[in-house]
Amino acid sequence: MSRKYKFKNPTAAYFVSFATVYWIDVFTRQVYFSILEESITYCRKEKGMEVFAYCFMPSHVHMIFRSDNEDPSGLLRDFKGFTGRKIIKAIQENVQESRKDWLLRMMERAGFKNSNVNKRQFWQQHNKPIEVWSNKVLKQKIEYIHNNPVEQGFVTDPVDWKYSSARNYSDDETVLKIDNKGMHLGMMDL
Repeated sequence: MSRKYKFKNPTAAYFVSFATVYWIDVFTRQVYFSILEESITYCRKEKGMEVFAYCFMPSHVHMIFRSDNEDPSGLLRDFKGFTGRKIIKAIQENVQESRKDWLLRMMERAGFKNSNVNKRQFWQQHNKPIEVWSNKVLKQKIEYIHNNPVEQGFVTDPVDWKYSSARNYSDDETVLKIDNKGMHLGMMDL
């Protein structure tokens, strides 16, 4: 892995992106989105995760976060491990999941190729963390996150994507709460 993509500063906020194996569009059903939502809420309350921006797309997640416990790598590893196991279980138990056999087979195939995985792999292993070290980087990454559903053609206005903090920045916290819209970064109030 390149030195460019590592969690070097344990107290910093980071922009991360991580995708499902083979970029599979898993997040097409509410039950799977809910697992991400509940997991972030739990991590904010119990594990010291501060979330400044996020967007859940069908095959990947973008987020700007910080670890209050100064372990961003461990926090993200635990988050991905927990959500991966829980979503795989939800897929297995979802009687209405028409893609169940195919999804599980693809995750098993990915797990077989990875010596660190026992049976099935849900997330790709890399996160490509980028430290958010200035107002300019913060603003650029938040705009990128919020415009991702627009660029993909899902919506025409970022606020219309249900699982995006663009809604929070328009004073709508009906899905997830975020942490002071960048205030904890000590940089700017967006």
